[in-house]
Amino acid sequence: MNEFVITATRTMKSYAAGVAESVTRFSSFSSIVPSIYGINLLDTDRFADGEKEISIRSSIRGKDVFLFASCARNEAGLSVDEAKIELYHSVDALKRAQAREIIIFEPYMSCSRSDRTTRRNSVGLWTHLKILSALGAGHFVTYQLHSDKSQAMIDPVRCVIDDIPALTLLKERLCDVYIRNLDTLQKTVRRSWVFCSVDAGGEKLARRFANSFGVPLVVAHKHRDYSRRNTVECINILSAAPVEGKVLWVVDDMVDTAGSVEALIRALAPMKPAEINLIAVHPVFSPPAAERLTKLHNEGLLSRIVVTDTVNCSPNGEEAVPGLEIVPSIDLSAKVIQTIVCNASMAKLLEDFDAEAYLGTPSLFNV
Repeated sequence: MNEFVITATRTMKSYAAGVAESVTRFSSFSSIVPSIYGINLLDTDRFADGEKEISIRSSIRGKDVFLFASCARNEAGLSVDEAKIELYHSVDALKRAQAREIIIFEPYMSCSRSDRTTRRNSVGLWTHLKILSALGAGHFVTYQLHSDKSQAMIDPVRCVIDDIPALTLLKERLCDVYIRNLDTLQKTVRRSWVFCSVDAGGEKLARRFANSFGVPLVVAHKHRDYSRRNTVECINILSAAPVEGKVLWVVDDMVDTAGSVEALIRALAPMKPAEINLIAVHPVFSPPAAERLTKLHNEGLLSRIVVTDTVNCSPNGEEAVPGLEIVPSIDLSAKVIQTIVCNASMAKLLEDFDAEAYLGTPSLFNV
């Protein structure tokens, strides 16, 4: 086992500190605990003209470095562009300090939506990964890329990527809080719950939820106006499953402006479900998402919103909305680091979730 350091750019220092604390609870790391406290390893300096420079506070020669960073909304309040530049400078500094390997841990890779070549456009995800790998990053870790095909942008000769399905965190949350035991799953949930995709492209994602819990799936098909971003012309509901009187869970990998979500929920409301909930991995919540979601909640159309903390959400910030539940991912990140450092198999972190098997395993939640 090689020595390793957990650190972060200014965008994720609090998150990385939580991960480092969680890692120390693994007995296999007891002999190297002092080496993982590197949260404040990076110093950011500014020149008079605004240019940036990152310096390393202590020696990391020969160590593996897990660098946490976010280029989305973050605790430091950095813009997307500034956060990216700071990340690039950090990787360069770590490489020059002779780190053995640099593992970039971006729980939410914000540029993952820019993954298609159409006409004469740039491809943001390819550009981001190309720059980082050219600077010396050899491994990327993220949660729930926007598209499975995005992993093909990585040249495995130069670096590798682990795209961890954070859906499991959300499924565990449903089991722990809303189901709690096998009897409820079998007699109530499978009779009264329905999962729904935001669009046809999200059918695969929503179907994973439906299969995990053994409940019906509703597929929504949206028509976009591609001349304008984040706009939806109309939505058609494609389903043989009855919706009236059911508890409906709308599934998506991220919520950006919530335009698609709002249009879908307003299309579903006349079908008279008992309640509509939203569950998504990444709470991007670009304006006017909070306003739209709050309005839906106040109108009684949206009951709860379950997301992870891959994007920073302040309880009192502009992105806070009624009914918002944030599922922490810190322990999962610690588990990912343990798996990588110990050269163990990622299989358990990648396998499909089975609610019946999960609820049948004794735990503190299922009593």
